[in-house]
Amino acid sequence: MASHRRPKQPNRARVSVLTATAAAVVALTSQAAHADPKPSVKDVKAKVDDLYKQADQATDKYDGAKDQESKLQKDVGNLQDKVARGQAQLNAMRDALGSMATAQYRTGGIDPSVQLFLSADPDTYLDKASTMDQVTAQQADQLRAIQSKQRVLAQERKEAQDKMSGLAAARKELGDKKKQVQGKLADASKLLNTLTAQQRAQMQQEDQERADRSSSRVALGKGVPASERAGVAFRAAQTRLGDLYVYGSTGPTTFDCSGLMMWSYAQAGVSLPRTSQAQGTVGPHLSMSQLQIGDLVIMDGGSHVGMWAGNGQVLHAPHTGTVVKYEAVSDMTFDYGVRVG
Repeated sequence: MASHRRPKQPNRARVSVLTATAAAVVALTSQAAHADPKPSVKDVKAKVDDLYKQADQATDKYDGAKDQESKLQKDVGNLQDKVARGQAQLNAMRDALGSMATAQYRTGGIDPSVQLFLSADPDTYLDKASTMDQVTAQQADQLRAIQSKQRVLAQERKEAQDKMSGLAAARKELGDKKKQVQGKLADASKLLNTLTAQQRAQMQQEDQERADRSSSRVALGKGVPASERAGVAFRAAQTRLGDLYVYGSTGPTTFDCSGLMMWSYAQAGVSLPRTSQAQGTVGPHLSMSQLQIGDLVIMDGGSHVGMWAGNGQVLHAPHTGTVVKYEAVSDMTFDYGVRVG
């Protein structure tokens, strides 16, 4: 006998899941079909260059914070030495006063009027009494000196504490700036890692070709140094060609952009400030047509600095992952030149 059971109905939940899954597969397939193509080497390079510029800006702020921390550390050390010397002087003054008081107590235990009455030699006693008056006046002077020293010492201690607070704040700022630099460099590294080994090799080859062209143009140029010291600084900078860029470094074998300028001009006996922003204020501003060998070249909104090498070229430490080299100023954003006074 045939069965007349009704066919089993599909589970509604199961149908819903299958339907949703099918829809998701269709959607993903559609997205894959319309997905953005993988960025080109040119696009990646443009984004990486922008990140390096941002890292340069953060590095300049990092250099400023590091310079401030160094100066505060020196101030704190000097103040602490000053406070220690002041405390030693105060202790010596207190010891001298104590010795004087002890001596007076040993010789002055009887009331002066009784001593005068009992004295067999009034003239001798009057001399002694005069001496006692002088000692008392000396004690008063010493007490006043101690009080004054205590006030000065308290002021110096407060100044040292304020400097210590400033030093703690500077160190925190330094840490924050360091994280900013590291963050930008990490982002740039991630972007570069999206390229194949062949694409990265292509970028390096193009960079090397540009550097070679810049070097040959410098060799062909016949620029005149802006001054004798500028000439010495430029020749010193040339000896660092090929040295590695390291942010926060001032030499003698690794540099950031402003660190290279500092080191080079130091060889000519000129002390430059630490940051590219500050270096942009050390002399009169120049247009590109006024530049001479050794002049500073301020770029990228003041966040980067190099040295004019003549024939349209700048000698500089570009950014992490590169070395000290020549580069065409036309490849950068020129702000103004500076002639070091």
